[in-house]
Amino acid sequence: MESNTDHLDSKSSSGEGEENKSRDHWTGKLDFLLSCVGYAIGLGNAWRFPYICYTNGGGAFLVPYLIALFVCGMPLFFMEVAMGQFSSRGAIAVWNICPLFKGLGVATVVITCLQSFYYHLLIAYILFYLVMSFTKQLPWETCGNPWNTAACVRRGVDVLIGTNMSAELQNHTEFADTVMAALANSSAVNVSDVVIAKATTPSEEFWYNFILEITDGLHVVGGIHWKLLLAHFIGYVFVFICIHRGVKSIGKVVYFTATCPYVLLGILLVRSATLPGAVNGLKYYLTPQWELLLDFKVWGLAFVQIFYSLGPGFGTLITMASYNRFHDNMLREAYLVPIINSATSIFAGLVVFTALGYMAEITNLEVKDVVATGPGLAFIVYPEVITHLAVSPLWAIVFFCMLLTLGLDSQFVMIETIVTVVWDHFSSKLKKGKILITLAVCVFMFLLGVPLTTRAGSYLFVIVDWYAIGYSVMLICLAEVLVVGWLYGASRLLDDVEFMVGRRVLGRTAFIILWKFIVPVVLLVILFFSMITHVPVTYFGYEYPMWSIAFGWVLAMMSIIPIPVYAIYHLTHVQCNGTFWQRLRGSIRPSDVWGPALEPYRSEYWYARLTHGNGAPPEGKQAKEQEMRLLKKHDDEDHRRNEETQQAAVPPVQVLP
Repeated sequence: MESNTDHLDSKSSSGEGEENKSRDHWTGKLDFLLSCVGYAIGLGNAWRFPYICYTNGGGAFLVPYLIALFVCGMPLFFMEVAMGQFSSRGAIAVWNICPLFKGLGVATVVITCLQSFYYHLLIAYILFYLVMSFTKQLPWETCGNPWNTAACVRRGVDVLIGTNMSAELQNHTEFADTVMAALANSSAVNVSDVVIAKATTPSEEFWYNFILEITDGLHVVGGIHWKLLLAHFIGYVFVFICIHRGVKSIGKVVYFTATCPYVLLGILLVRSATLPGAVNGLKYYLTPQWELLLDFKVWGLAFVQIFYSLGPGFGTLITMASYNRFHDNMLREAYLVPIINSATSIFAGLVVFTALGYMAEITNLEVKDVVATGPGLAFIVYPEVITHLAVSPLWAIVFFCMLLTLGLDSQFVMIETIVTVVWDHFSSKLKKGKILITLAVCVFMFLLGVPLTTRAGSYLFVIVDWYAIGYSVMLICLAEVLVVGWLYGASRLLDDVEFMVGRRVLGRTAFIILWKFIVPVVLLVILFFSMITHVPVTYFGYEYPMWSIAFGWVLAMMSIIPIPVYAIYHLTHVQCNGTFWQRLRGSIRPSDVWGPALEPYRSEYWYARLTHGNGAPPEGKQAKEQEMRLLKKHDDEDHRRNEETQQAAVPPVQVLP
């Protein structure tokens, strides 16, 4: 179809004049790019990648990580963006590309709901910390608070026995008695061993005893943590205000929320890089351990990290791309966003490990003894680092503002994905009721997350995080790439992209090979790797009851079951004429509504398909037949006019006398 794209070169990439009156569009040229960047670059970039890089080869880990980016992450990202922009449809309606697998769309929406409702709890935690940072002295800096226990000790405070014992320890007689009793029982006791075995830091106790007010397990719910519930509510108020007008408001907000983290990360890097021990932290982070490249686990983690970081399989990329104008140059986002995402992960690692190097320096510990991953890094270790800085409340505000913008960007897109699905199906009835849909979705998701704000909510959070997403999203992406690569056709999707952008796709042959062969194999390997490395859920030694583990697997199956259930429904109630094989054959072909949603692009597209001898829906065939009749009529008129002209030009024959 390359020869039919020349007429598009003169069209403006801004898409002026092609506004879909029944569906919003991004209003600025950078709206979609910044939204994708904001979604892909989330909290995991700041706290998961640095730890994985450090523990799996340091600088050497970047080799499998970048390979994973180009052979798995970028192809999946490109595929979903292309599907969304070409069809101008949301996460479910886009699967008119292969009606038998429309359950994939339902699956992506279910998994987005699961991800969003527990992801928002992290935003509530961040808001809680941010509010508590507006003080002269950070509340997690010392041990003299109502939530502290006798075991609370600041790292970096000398622990001396006798008259020289620090005042901070003297205030905790129970802990001091423990140390003294140990000394009495053994003349050779190592005081530091006793401290390490029994002590907890102020930041740990602030996290567990004040922010979480954690109970002993799921069997002790402990009631609602009202302060956390309030933070949870305020978070959804922020989300609603920022997305209430759909992509028109999101497109404005992301100019701040997608760029602000880079400014704040830059400020934190400059500050932490000037601290003692920063260089040691960087050495731990980036020193290559080449021998680890021979370990299959390192390669598996590299692909898993890319997979989760870019976020395919949630329907969010499809949704955001569906708001592009038809001829927007999606190639820019498809190539740039995955690269920006990976570069940001590496950059965030520099910020984290320079700070951890300083922490190790002042506490006389090794970097490996202060490093942590996940929420432990964001809510315990890094806040503790901040307490050792001058004007610590200011740096705490900067740090948690950075985390807040990272979290909100991803939440904006996930909530908008759910809203778009509802709007696509009820827009004809609700007309201008999208704001009400957005409000209803925010209220529903808020209520869904209330159990997480109980004092046992952190145990439930771990269950959802452990089981609900991992296997499901990998299976969804595997099904997506097989459907597009083999049933719809990898080359056909690239033809569609070239029709939209008016130019040949760079790396066309490589994308075909990747979608049809390499990406499916990689996803199968990742799935196998995840299965063989899977261990039962744990949370600081707490043994989860069997019913809770079963609940976790039920959550995982909730996003998988719609795929086979809808396939059966489609074959028995939608495509129900003919033999089974006829119905199956008809179900794996694009439906009649597939294709560009707007005119004149829809007619142009099907005309180009028919010109090259391909099939088309009835409307496309009718348009072709009508055009052929018009062409024949024009040809007949031209022929008649030519004959009349020729006759008029011939001089009359004179008869000789």
